[in-house]
Amino acid sequence: MFTVDVEMNRVFARLLTSTLTAVAISLGSVAIFVLPQRVASALEEHPQGQDRVPSDSPTKSRFLSALKAYKAQRYTAAEGELEPLVKSAPDNFEVNELLGLVYVAQDKQVEANRFLTKAVQLKPNVMEARTALATNLLALRRENEAELQFKKIVALEPHSYDANHNLGEFYIQTGKVANAIPFLKRAQEIDPAAYNNGYDLALALEQSGKLDEARGQIQRLISLRDSAELHSLLGEVDEQAARMEPSEQNIVNWGTELLLHQTFAPAIEVFRAGTQRFPQSAPLHNGLGIAFYGAGQMDDAARSFFQASDLNPNDPLPLTFLGKSCDGVSYGLATQVRDRLQTFISRNAQNAPVTYYYATCLLRMSQTEPKPELNVQVESLLKHTVSLDPNYGDAYFQLGTLYADQRRYSEAVAQYERALKINPKSANTHYRLGQALARAGNETLAHEEFALFERLRKNESDETNTKQNQIQQFVYTMRESDTNPH
Repeated sequence: MFTVDVEMNRVFARLLTSTLTAVAISLGSVAIFVLPQRVASALEEHPQGQDRVPSDSPTKSRFLSALKAYKAQRYTAAEGELEPLVKSAPDNFEVNELLGLVYVAQDKQVEANRFLTKAVQLKPNVMEARTALATNLLALRRENEAELQFKKIVALEPHSYDANHNLGEFYIQTGKVANAIPFLKRAQEIDPAAYNNGYDLALALEQSGKLDEARGQIQRLISLRDSAELHSLLGEVDEQAARMEPSEQNIVNWGTELLLHQTFAPAIEVFRAGTQRFPQSAPLHNGLGIAFYGAGQMDDAARSFFQASDLNPNDPLPLTFLGKSCDGVSYGLATQVRDRLQTFISRNAQNAPVTYYYATCLLRMSQTEPKPELNVQVESLLKHTVSLDPNYGDAYFQLGTLYADQRRYSEAVAQYERALKINPKSANTHYRLGQALARAGNETLAHEEFALFERLRKNESDETNTKQNQIQQFVYTMRESDTNPH
């Protein structure tokens, strides 16, 4: 485990690049931009509002000129208008507030404090003014006073998202991460869709050691917005959980996050250590198999899937993985893969994926060891696959390829067309269909398919991305299998 100082430095570094940026940024957007617009709107709605600025025309004109300069980020000009104005109207709330904000914009925090403090004294119940003062006090490292202001804002508006979120931000910025949690939770209750607050809360829960809560929070956010930063954070939470409590599920969680990040070497180590600790765990052996598969170690992958299947013979998951890898394993293991697939479907003939993969393994075998009876068996298996799952596009494609190799071009065309109804953007299927049409004598339609192929292939994933997608799907399937055991 990291030391406390190193761990806190790590989290602060991440906060500064995430939504938990310095409070002056997250709160400043309220104080600097929203508040002057509120002042301007009030003046437009109440042009005779003597309670807001001095009523004489020259003074009001000077204030409006200062406001205009401030909004245009001409802070020196705004300061020049306001400094004499505050002398003539020392008890005007808006003048003090705006001059304080002008100084904040120029990073003159000491000068700003005098006028922001006066503004709050004049109108204690204006949340924006207190927010500006609290942020200013934090910039001056007067943290105790800043905390009082942030807490006062929550007391004034307990149902305000901004008030609760900002106080939570303050506690994180000052290293009191645990204190931030109830206020970030309250902000989330007020606005459940606020991603920034939700991410901050997940970080705070992680740093407070509330790893189960952090994991649930991150998964909720992923359902709202799936992003790399969330998966990265989830991986860190899973790693901490596995190190603190190396249970089977915690190791599975950590390992699968590594798989999703395509970090196969660390995933192999995690799952290997897990299988040593829990040798009877089918999910850990499956995870190790997927990690080996991703690393291109096909024989090791097959052996891991064998162990997973032995532990749970009725689970089709390791069999589908074996079917995917059967063309990359050594000859002896390929025979074992086919035997295991055959044994499984002899007990359960109603599983479309395993039936399909058994067919493809036999098809590859027939390409190296041509036997007429193998082609008959492959055709029967593929037809059975689509009878079990009429939307199994890959099975139609393989049937088309089988027929094309046998020069049964009209039948191949029909199967390729069925495959395209399911996946019309498959460049490879359009190409194969074009070949079959050309050999069947339909040159016009063949050219159309080749043209579609050329357009689609530029957007289709390369082999690496296809493999990554397969692994991602494997992981999600494995998680679903863990949630709904057979």
